[in-house]
Amino acid sequence: MIKPVVAIHGGAGAMSRAAMSADAERGYRDALSHVLLGAQAVMAKGGSALDCVVHAVSLLEDCPLFNAGKGAVFTSAGTHELDASIMDGATLNSGAVANLAHVKHPVLAALAVLKHSKHVFFVAEGAEEFALAQGLEMVANDYFSTPHRREQWLRVVNDFPGQAILDHDAALAVAEQAPLDPDRKFGTVGAVAVDANGNLAAATSTGGVTNKQIGRVGDAPLIGAGCYAANRTAAVSTTGTGEMFIRMVAAYDVAAMMEYAGLSLEQAAHKVVHEKLPTIQGQGGLIAVDAMGNVTMPFNTEGMYRGYAKQGEAPFVAIYR
Repeated sequence: MIKPVVAIHGGAGAMSRAAMSADAERGYRDALSHVLLGAQAVMAKGGSALDCVVHAVSLLEDCPLFNAGKGAVFTSAGTHELDASIMDGATLNSGAVANLAHVKHPVLAALAVLKHSKHVFFVAEGAEEFALAQGLEMVANDYFSTPHRREQWLRVVNDFPGQAILDHDAALAVAEQAPLDPDRKFGTVGAVAVDANGNLAAATSTGGVTNKQIGRVGDAPLIGAGCYAANRTAAVSTTGTGEMFIRMVAAYDVAAMMEYAGLSLEQAAHKVVHEKLPTIQGQGGLIAVDAMGNVTMPFNTEGMYRGYAKQGEAPFVAIYR
């Protein structure tokens, strides 16, 4: 029997240029701990790795501190489009959705695709119709808005008209009470887990990038790029410059190097994040676990909201290197 483990991330990026207050940093750490404790509770009740990652990402989607669900960034049209994916390492079944506008929990829509559809990936209106047919909770698009995200969008619109600002590209002079600079941060959330039976699962969710063109899709909902899980190798969830992670098929590449080159989880993840992605200016990080309960959380930016929890142990959370 394996000791169950869950790991989560809330995005990677540069340290805030604002003077960081202890209270503000504690808020992010407390949020990460809250999610990990919730996921631990699922495992303690005999939940599967799939149950665990769904619960963890749902909690992250509910937290306005992170760019997924409530607190998602704004598109160029002043709206929100959300993406998510999930994969079961035991069966290789997966589900993904993109460009959602009204589904409260995109990860639940991805799970519904995995469980109730012969297809893998739904987008836009078709994804919303499928989610509605599955009885998922729907909300008005402005449910995802927060004053902070609107302010962030308006800065980009005014200072960089017509541009979609990836967080690492924005040189916006603004004082923010957040451990990672919100204008230089990759906004994605994710979870990976291994349960007592050695089964793996991964899930990823995002609100995209600020002022993105309508219809743009990054790596988060793409199986193999932003999310991957296979019992024989690893469960992986990524966060970073989406287009680069797509081009590198980053999540699957970790598993592929483990299977075909015999690398350990740590070695494979390090190679992807610190050697391969930088060759095409790929910035960000990933979280991963294997069937033996090993965990790795590498990133090539200044910080990454991250943490893990082993069953029966206190959660570990961190932000900076």
